[in-house]
Formats: sequence, C-alpha cells, structure tokens
Amino acid sequence: MLTRMTAYVCPRCRVHAPADSLTWCCPRCRGPWDLEFTSGPVSLTSPPSLTSRVNSLWRYTEALPLATHAPAVTLGEGRTPLVPLTEGVSAKLDFLMPTLSFKDRGAVMLAELALRLAEGGGLNHVVADSSGNAGTAIAAYCARAGLDCVVHVPQGTSPKKLEQIRAHGARLTQVPGDREATARSARAAADEPGVFYASHVHNPHFLHGTKTYVYEIWEDLGGSLPDTLVVPVGNGTLLLGAALAVEELYGHGLVDRRPALVAVQAEAVSPLATAFHAGETEPAAPAPARPTLAEGIAITAPPRARQILAAVRASGGTFRTVTEDQIRSAQRDLARRGLFVEATGAVCWAAVRAAPPAGRCVVPLCGAGAKTGLVP
Repeated sequence: MLTRMTAYVCPRCRVHAPADSLTWCCPRCRGPWDLEFTSGPVSLTSPPSLTSRVNSLWRYTEALPLATHAPAVTLGEGRTPLVPLTEGVSAKLDFLMPTLSFKDRGAVMLAELALRLAEGGGLNHVVADSSGNAGTAIAAYCARAGLDCVVHVPQGTSPKKLEQIRAHGARLTQVPGDREATARSARAAADEPGVFYASHVHNPHFLHGTKTYVYEIWEDLGGSLPDTLVVPVGNGTLLLGAALAVEELYGHGLVDRRPALVAVQAEAVSPLATAFHAGETEPAAPAPARPTLAEGIAITAPPRARQILAAVRASGGTFRTVTEDQIRSAQRDLARRGLFVEATGAVCWAAVRAAPPAGRCVVPLCGAGAKTGLVP
C-alpha cells in the first residue's frame, strides 16, 4: 500500500478540511473542494516501465490521491483505445468503459474513497446526482463496493440510463425541473449525517480519476501529448482532470510542452463560452436552461466555472460552440465510421469538423449511443 497525505482545500476561501471527512463543500462559500497534497504526487518514469502493470487506470497509482497497488474497487476501467479519425485527429473511445461512459474514471475513485470511509465507520450510504452517466457510474461502482446508493436524476432522463442505474441496485430519486434542481436535491440529502456525497463536481477525487484520460494518451503516444486536446465542457470534470494531468506530466519533466485545451459547449447552453469570449473570469449569471441534444453538458451554472476558464486560458486554448444541426450531423458521421456515441459525445467531433485545429489533436468519445439512441 502506498500512502499519501491529502486534505480538502477551498480554491476560493483557502479553508481546509480533512480528506477523510464527509464534508462535501467549503463551509464558508459552499463551493467545491480541491485536493492539497502534503507529499506528492509521485512522478511516474516512462511508458515502457508501465507495460507489466495492471491494465486499468490504477496503473498510474503514483499519480493518484488514493494511491494503492491493490484497489478494493475496480471494474477494469481505463486503457480505452486511441484510434485515428482523419489526418492528425484521433479519438479516444471512452464510451467503451464498463458503464459505457468516461465517468467511470472518476466514479471508481469516489467508490474507493467511500469504501474506506465506510470501513472507518460513520458512513450510512452514498448520494449522487446526475443527468445519467455519472449516476450510472456511481451506481455501478457502489454495487462493486457493496455500498448503498441513492441517485438523484432530472425527470426526463433517458429511460435506458434509468434502467441501468436500477439494474445496479441503486435507488432513484427523480426530481422535477432541470439539472440544477437535481443538484440542489442531492446537496440537501448530502447534508444529512452519515451521507457521502459522491459528487463528480464538488469532490476533487473525481477530477484525479478523469486525469488518467491524459495519462493514457501520454502512454499511447510514447511519452508525448498532442498539440491540442479538444474536450466537451458542462461541469468541466474531464477538462479540469486533463489540466491536472498536463501540469503533473510537465512538472515532472515527462513532456516538454503543454497542449492547448479547446473546450466545446452546445450553443444552446454555453455560459462558459460566453464568459470566455467576453474576457470574464466567471459567468455573470446562470445561462437560460434551453433544450439541447447535448444534455450531458447542459449546465447553466457550473460550480467550477472560474477554474475551467482559467485552465483554458492558461493553456493557450479557447472555447467553441456547436449548433444542434452540427451535433446531429457529427453523431451520424461517427456512426458511419463505426463509432456510435450519444449526442453529447459527438460535440467535440462537431467542433473539429467545423474548424480543424493545427497539428495533432485528440477528441474524446465519452458516452455510448446505446444509452440514448440516434437523435432524429
């Protein structure tokens, strides 16, 4: 067992809390936590040194806050294929994860943490909120860990995703209203004693799971990174994880440059893109809750908005938006290439088709089309 001391820290208020507590947000501003390491993360060496390791994201254990060579919770997540789409553009097939979305990367970390807290006593059950994929992932990994789980979802969530959540034994709470109403419902439940809030937004362990997306690209490209990482952004969990990984790899001298982060939002709900192009540090107000095919990134008021905008600017990247017609066309184009993803998973390909970046770039295909079907 590797050990590494961590604490929660509020990036805005600098308030600290023990990382083995059930507190899910900063008590002063109610904002999300970051992790503060007192030792590490420890550097990896080179891709060839990893070849004999477990074929899951736990192969990068030195870089993870729950460092261990023998995780209690795993479904073999990670190590998804990187395949070419067109000249200079590759797709990482994260829809081939155990629960068919990239959210498994963070969910496994939250379930591992919850299990350790449960073994220490005082944890009764796990609560999560989601528009579908994160809830499915949390439900599956809680089932793997033997933990009781309640998932709050918006009314109107895809029936196939609801079926998947129920199949893993989680209890469903369907909330009237939009995605933000669902988050408020889960946060109220999370304030009860003995509840672990497996929040893919507020708990930073989730981001340290999603950062393995970039570690895998680095390994598959022989110790290098592409010129551009194109990432869908709603709550920003994949983008912020990518930014963490880039800084760690660069800080340890394992890459000699940082790729640009290009963030993609649906034009219908794009508070971060609007703020970015207006030169703001965070959105002035929540975006209107308009319907969009990309329901998985239709977040009107992302809690980590300031961090997301700062990460994109620091990378030299930008924000792009895509229309509903572009999303629809991109999903069908990918399907004709043998890759059936849900509409949200097609937004990055839609952006790249409209304006290909210079040099090499990688796009994530984040969720399987089997979850939602082909959009009309």
